Amino acid sequence: MEYALPECQKCNTGVLVPMSDYGREGASIRYKAWVCTNPDCGFNIRIDNGEISFGRSVGQSQK
Repeated sequence: MEYALPECQKCNTGVLVPMSDYGREGASIRYKAWVCTNPDCGFNIRIDNGEISFGRSVGQSQK
């Protein structure tokens, strides 16, 4: 079975890759965000507290 990632509709160069995270209770959240692989584009779409947002900066979290 072949798995194809969606093309970024903003830059048409990169593809969107899924990112996962952990919730407050430690439960795994699959596909919390999708991020463009083109570093010049930076497009992302994410789910935060049940709301969909896009275009915000994505960075490493500090623990």
